[in-house]
Amino acid sequence: MLPIIAPMSALPISIHSISQVRAIEAAAIESGIDAYTLMRRAGQAAFAALRAKWPTARHIVVVCGFGNNAGDGYVFAELAAAAGLKVTVATLVAPNSLHGAAEQAWLAYRDTGGVTQSWDVRLLEGAEVVVDAVLGTGLSRGIDDSLQQVIHVINSSSLPVLALDVPSGIHADTGQVLGAAICATYTVSFVGLKIGFYLGDGPDYVGQLILDDLSIPSSILQAANQVATRIDNSCVKQSLPPRARTAHKGHFGHVLIVGSGLGMPGAVRLAGEACLRVGAGLVTVATLPEHVSSVVAGCPELMVHGVLTANDLFPLLEQADVIAIGPGLGQDAWAQDLLAAVLATDKPLIIDADALNLLAHHPQRRERCVLTPHPGEAARLLNSNTVSIQAARLQSAQALLDRYGGVVVLKGAGTWVAYENELPVVCDRGNPGMAAPGMGDVLTGIIAGIAAQQTDIYDGLWRSACAGVYVHALAGDRAALQGERGMKASDLFEQLRYCVNTWVNP
Repeated sequence: MLPIIAPMSALPISIHSISQVRAIEAAAIESGIDAYTLMRRAGQAAFAALRAKWPTARHIVVVCGFGNNAGDGYVFAELAAAAGLKVTVATLVAPNSLHGAAEQAWLAYRDTGGVTQSWDVRLLEGAEVVVDAVLGTGLSRGIDDSLQQVIHVINSSSLPVLALDVPSGIHADTGQVLGAAICATYTVSFVGLKIGFYLGDGPDYVGQLILDDLSIPSSILQAANQVATRIDNSCVKQSLPPRARTAHKGHFGHVLIVGSGLGMPGAVRLAGEACLRVGAGLVTVATLPEHVSSVVAGCPELMVHGVLTANDLFPLLEQADVIAIGPGLGQDAWAQDLLAAVLATDKPLIIDADALNLLAHHPQRRERCVLTPHPGEAARLLNSNTVSIQAARLQSAQALLDRYGGVVVLKGAGTWVAYENELPVVCDRGNPGMAAPGMGDVLTGIIAGIAAQQTDIYDGLWRSACAGVYVHALAGDRAALQGERGMKASDLFEQLRYCVNTWVNP
């Protein structure tokens, strides 16, 4: 999952393309802030990040490359030297070839006694931190072999790296590695969050993310166009307000979970308990009769019914406010009959796992639903392949939305949620420990449980999906405090209770 774990209040929710960021910078310059002033602020922000993250570091190597990113590096180097640190500036291009604000930054560094040296791997000897000021956002095509070699040397040095604006080698709009890329420990980015941090290979390279808006007026930032947003806790607050003292379970919805075909009783049990843990009033599980006793034994609060045919399911469908189908469902005739019965209702649906695989054979568009595919399921739904889905996750989420309607939750490292007439949103919480069996079943139960608690479930599906994804990720992060490796999906249960109550009962 994404390693971007800055405090929730530290990052804005707006995410921009590079052209949008440049439009913000142009508006700032037009307002009277010259480019060199913005560059000075960037260098100051980077130096502040260094002091905050590596307060004892005394020897810093700044690798300066091309354009304004190099200028940011020279400002940083000037400030670090003035603070008494040992600064080695390794250049990849002659500083006197720079222009504009970057040239001003180099001249200011030179005029304060700063010196530069041509890049040599030996310059890293004795260094405690490397500052990447090589390429920034200007990269749009593959980098040459000599620069790739520099990047490989830095990555293999085991030294921590502070990347300025964007890790060099990452395309800031797509997250694609263009030959080779700096694997940053921290990235201090400027002006606005770049979409490439959340796409492609970006999440593996940015490390922990810091943003500084360079004191650009809020009026300019708020007026800027966005390409996406981050999910934050506001969706949880809106979806799960404080409960009235006179509340009872009937106020919080009735969820029906359909699934667990032959040999898969655990899937509906996980989804069902997750649904209860986020506060659903009543949860009924429909599964094969032979699974009833094991599901009840695992979670006696669930109402569990054995169903052999769609006729057995109809009374349960009538009682439900929200229906989730798919966890452990299978793809046999039993599964197909139950899915057909569920799809024939007009109630809000959460469709997951094998229900998605069956839906891929007979695509239909539906508005009152949430689809929660992982990349493999998304590939089947779009008649594509997993590599293509992962290479274009945002476009894939939109394609799923166009074909199937409803709300699309494309799971993975940086889960995307797409809904018609809304900007797509990404969840930057979660961790690799959540790559474990049953995590998707838990997410299905969470979304269904939150949806059931909405005053208007249909209108609340989009918000419920966002809140569910966010709560799921936060619970995973809390569970991972004891270690990522070896996490189980059921480890999230106790954390879920915390995550859906913190925001409403501080």
